[in-house]
Amino acid sequence: MFSLFQRKRVPTAGAPSTASIAMPQGLTRPESAASLLATPRRRKLLEHIWQRTSLSRKQFAALYLTPLERYAELVQQFPASESHHHAYPGGMLDHGLEIVAYALKLRQSHLLPAGVTPEAQAAQAEAWTAGTAYAALLHDIGKIAVDLHVEYADGTLWHPWHGPLQRPYRFRYRKDREYRLHSAATGLLYIRLLDREILDWLNGFSDLWASLLYVLAGQYEHAGTLGELVVQADQASVAHELGGDPNKALAAPKHALQRKLLDGLRYLLKEEFKLNQPQASDGWLTQDALWLVSKTVSDKLRAHLLSQGIDGIPASNTAVFNVLQDHGIALATPDGKAIWKASVTSDAGWSHSFTFLKLSPAMIWEASDRPAAFAGTVQVEPEGSAAQTPAPEAIDVETGESAPATTESATPTTADSSVEELLELLDSSPASTATAMPLQPLAEKPTPLPDHKPADTTPVQAVHQDDANPSGAHFLAWLRQSIQTRKLIINDAKALVHTVAGTAYLVSPGVFQRYAQEHPQITALAKQDKLPEWQWVQKRFEKLGLHRKQASGLNIWNCEVTGPRKSRRLHGYLLTSPDTLFHEIPPNNPYLRLANAEAQRDDSAFHAKNDDEQE
Repeated sequence: MFSLFQRKRVPTAGAPSTASIAMPQGLTRPESAASLLATPRRRKLLEHIWQRTSLSRKQFAALYLTPLERYAELVQQFPASESHHHAYPGGMLDHGLEIVAYALKLRQSHLLPAGVTPEAQAAQAEAWTAGTAYAALLHDIGKIAVDLHVEYADGTLWHPWHGPLQRPYRFRYRKDREYRLHSAATGLLYIRLLDREILDWLNGFSDLWASLLYVLAGQYEHAGTLGELVVQADQASVAHELGGDPNKALAAPKHALQRKLLDGLRYLLKEEFKLNQPQASDGWLTQDALWLVSKTVSDKLRAHLLSQGIDGIPASNTAVFNVLQDHGIALATPDGKAIWKASVTSDAGWSHSFTFLKLSPAMIWEASDRPAAFAGTVQVEPEGSAAQTPAPEAIDVETGESAPATTESATPTTADSSVEELLELLDSSPASTATAMPLQPLAEKPTPLPDHKPADTTPVQAVHQDDANPSGAHFLAWLRQSIQTRKLIINDAKALVHTVAGTAYLVSPGVFQRYAQEHPQITALAKQDKLPEWQWVQKRFEKLGLHRKQASGLNIWNCEVTGPRKSRRLHGYLLTSPDTLFHEIPPNNPYLRLANAEAQRDDSAFHAKNDDEQE
């Protein structure tokens, strides 16, 4: 008789209960994927995973939900370890869902594959997102093949390559198991979770395919960024379950941000910036330094990175300058500041003073690619004459209250804030997640995506910051495209767009600030109207007449945000119709509700009217 696995401690919140039907002692009845994934916490994790993709519900079911169901059917009630992390019945399934959620959150901070054009990265974005999820989900699947001894009631052995368990089973950990052998065993099983069509799709991306195979073989040292994402996500899930700090595991290495900033600067210098012009120039290259006009480089670098879907970029120029200096990209003045003041004099005698960022040319170009040096001179002016630009303040037109440009509704700037919602989710009890909106039925399994194309093929006019004419209509087209391509995540802890009362809710002033940051040309237009950039955008949006007004005539609606740990209030616009932004309307954010009674009554009347019209 086997010494069966016993777990002495009480399972953590969200772990599934034992089967309701009485079983012989020591046996566990196999459950369906629908049953295993039906706990509130696991449903919420599935919802979180979906929000990190750019897929419709149907496409999510094919590319993500189907492999997750198959994973659940294989791992059943197995723990993730005998006495370490997630060492309780169902722990392996919890760990699998958690690590996928963490990995996809981390993936949003990376442009993949590195070293290719932004257009190529955009074309491959969904494949790399899916590959990240598969690598995270499958990295430990080999454990059930080599660490566990599983048998049916009659003593017949079960192996995972047989397929899902069909009858009541029992298991124990092998005493002679070899540490790390499970990494080599992954190859036995991943074909049982991923369809042939999915593997064919991934095989079309050579860099991704190689990295994924290295991860599945346990050779993380050869897997590049994909391997780093899986390791970090694994550490975060383990740290959280053991009571540690998952933020430390999720914190991106310092060189990761440095690489993004440098890649952005190199792109701008190659494609957009004009150097060594007699007067209207973005910068000047001398023999020993590259001098870039400080406001120009800050505005355009921020706009470029945001357009590539990279969050965490500071909203104020001063903060951008400090980040560039902290990462060793911008060279410091003798008194330790990032901004230099210098006079540029051309060989024709023209002269003017600017505030600059000073960079080493070797950081931007190889020696053979370096452009010709400026024929004139760049003369540094006396220290103390350079003033760093203060961060602007945003004024809410409805309340008259001032707020810093980086408000709670703005993009997060630290790893701690960017994972806040996920950490709250993992800490939540079943009672606090019971209001989560359900996914579509687990049984629905549509056909996977064809031809390596991103999921949502709803036609949207392409929006480019170079040739854009800022306007209300352009803002709306940009917003729709950003949501569809997942550059803007909806219903997240720091999202700028939510679904509330059956329609879209635009957070103000955050969403208008974001558009203005991506389109620096708005500055000149706003200056003509003597308005802050975001307020210029907001007024153009209001003129479209696509938002609902309160009975009092106010444009702004307040929302209460209630989470497991804290509450706060948002201000924003409710769109008259969600179809303005969404091809498929997402469920309402369960953590948001319209704040005042008048708003709620108006909301009820709005829905009653819609119901009458539909009837």
